[in-house]
Amino acid sequence: MTGTTPPPHVRFRDAEWTQLARFAGHDNGSLRIGVVSGRRRLGKSFLLRALTEGTGGTYLLAVQEDSRAAAQRRIVEAIAAARKLPAGALQLGDDWASILRLLFSAEPGQPAPLVVLDELPYLLRHSPELPGVLQSLYDDARYEASAGREALRGTLVLCGSALSVMHELLSGQRPLRGRASLDMRLQPFDLRAMRAFWQIDDPYTALLVHAVCGGVPGYQVLAEREAPQSPEDFDVFAVDALLTPGHPLYSRTETEYLLREDPRLDQRSVYYPLLEAIVGGATTPAEIGGRIGKERSATAHALGTLEAAGYVAKDADLLKRRSPSYTVPDQMIRFNQAVTVAQTPLIDAGRTEQAWQRARPAFQSQILGPHFEEVARAWARLWAPDEIEGLDFGWTGRTEVPDPSARTKHEVDVLMLAGGESPQQAHRTLQLIGEAKATAARRGLKDLERLDHIKALLARQGHHTDDTRLALFSLHGFWPDLEREAARRGDVLLIGLEQLYGDTGRRP
Repeated sequence: MTGTTPPPHVRFRDAEWTQLARFAGHDNGSLRIGVVSGRRRLGKSFLLRALTEGTGGTYLLAVQEDSRAAAQRRIVEAIAAARKLPAGALQLGDDWASILRLLFSAEPGQPAPLVVLDELPYLLRHSPELPGVLQSLYDDARYEASAGREALRGTLVLCGSALSVMHELLSGQRPLRGRASLDMRLQPFDLRAMRAFWQIDDPYTALLVHAVCGGVPGYQVLAEREAPQSPEDFDVFAVDALLTPGHPLYSRTETEYLLREDPRLDQRSVYYPLLEAIVGGATTPAEIGGRIGKERSATAHALGTLEAAGYVAKDADLLKRRSPSYTVPDQMIRFNQAVTVAQTPLIDAGRTEQAWQRARPAFQSQILGPHFEEVARAWARLWAPDEIEGLDFGWTGRTEVPDPSARTKHEVDVLMLAGGESPQQAHRTLQLIGEAKATAARRGLKDLERLDHIKALLARQGHHTDDTRLALFSLHGFWPDLEREAARRGDVLLIGLEQLYGDTGRRP
């Protein structure tokens, strides 16, 4: 059995590897089931193939174009090859139960088999009964083992990229509900791991790449070029890779590929306008419907489908119970909807450099600005308590603060509650209030005055702010008078890219 230390070629997945290795190494004398899901290009298959290699397990990959008979034949041939039998030695017919029983028939005294069934949603298209067959085999194996009789034993890992399909496997009254010992939802690399994976020294350039490729490791391979090391390199990268038709990383083709992955997203004319409206700044169902010329009720089902597929997310206010805002969390889809779609006429005419120059304002306002806010929240959630003395891990998000005297509202980009406190409750203790703006200008005293004002408004609402820290996040530094004021007060944090990327040590 493989150890909990990943092999050298599995990078930045230590926690996931440890969890998978422990799951695969446990033999309870019966059949065990695990589920691994995540969007395309995250490295699920890479991780699971390494796991089967380390354990002597069997890795089976479903193929989208296969018929039921072809899929069954492919799996039976893989079983024969794993057992060193000649081709055609196993003939099991059109019977999933018999095939699966053969997969998990282990000789007494032999290790329990590990089987990975990758791209399960492809099999479910022609064999929707598979979860029910697995339920029956699982229940029979558990009963036989508890009775002290010989039973099917081993570990089955089901993997797939169609999130709505994979997450429904274990929901409601589905056959596998309550029968999976593992439900791993693989996430993209975080900001710092992504920079190390791409090997980008300059933090600003790393942020630009992260704003369009996120923490998806597969995009580094598709780029087919050296990683950008300067903003000028990023401009070339955006033109040559993201905006050039035919390139493996062309954002329009990649977005279509991602959306086709989920069988529910079969009407492009319905879902693309919704994504474009959200990326363009419409965040509520009413605003989204207004952008595309439809009533709010007409968009509800489509928004729910996009949310189930993982391409739309709800961003709740951390302090108030109100309707959440809709966001598009996938960076590649955001880039496509904000930049590529709008510049399609220029791109189709072969004028990709001109398209990028024309798209710069949209990139700044619709891509880099919102992304910098997300990065600031990620820093507060993941690293700030370890790197800033006096902070603790607590709920982190955003909020909207009304200002009755000025008849306006203030958006708070970063808000941290005290450790142990729940969101959307009155009289919260606030650890940190922050503002993150991806402007070209340095941050100054007026920015701090605005945060002081917001802090006072929150205190008047009944929240506890006596020990609250104020944080200003900047891409391009701070004016000296603000730095002096921050040093004098002691409750002000000035967070630049060096702090976000962990290039500085712990400080008070």
